[in-house]
Amino acid sequence: MDNHNDAGTELLNKVRHCTLCAEALPLSPKPILQWHPAARILIAGQAPGRKAHDAGVPFADASGERLRQWLGLTAEQFYNPQLVAILPMGFCFPGTGKSGDLPPRPECAATWRQALLQPLKNLQLTIVIGQYAQAYHLPAAQSSVTHTVASWQDYWPDIIPLPHPSPRNNIWLKRNPWFAEQLLPKLQARVKQVLLLKLQ
Repeated sequence: MDNHNDAGTELLNKVRHCTLCAEALPLSPKPILQWHPAARILIAGQAPGRKAHDAGVPFADASGERLRQWLGLTAEQFYNPQLVAILPMGFCFPGTGKSGDLPPRPECAATWRQALLQPLKNLQLTIVIGQYAQAYHLPAAQSSVTHTVASWQDYWPDIIPLPHPSPRNNIWLKRNPWFAEQLLPKLQARVKQVLLLKLQ
């Protein structure tokens, strides 16, 4: 087990010191992720925003507050790497475009993702947030995030697709009341079930 932990620590250190995309990034490389081989829940997102970059902590913004509400997790639970792994498709802030943050750099997933996913043998639930993560983790899904999230029962109970929790999606949430009424209670119950498994 010690060898397994040592290998995980070495891998995490390599990722945290990655400079592969340095020339393409608006700021210095600063890979932001949360990972431990014992994690029960995987949050697969897009890429850290500017606030997360500045804080050096994933989802350190209004999106994170909403996501924790959606999941029914406290900040302590959410930021426990032995419970929750947070692996965005890109680990560094990609910059901002006309309509929001730019897409995650493709080199990141190609270089690191399989190496980080393979040791996660205890996963009970994968939360797949937004179009880029859904394209990777659910390649057969509809191209539209709305269609994919509306089809959440197709992936239940191991995988749950979600829209991005950004305040930019407030209009989407108003247009799709079924999300809060039908999906979120099921999601919170599933997360609670995984937490109980962890505590046993």
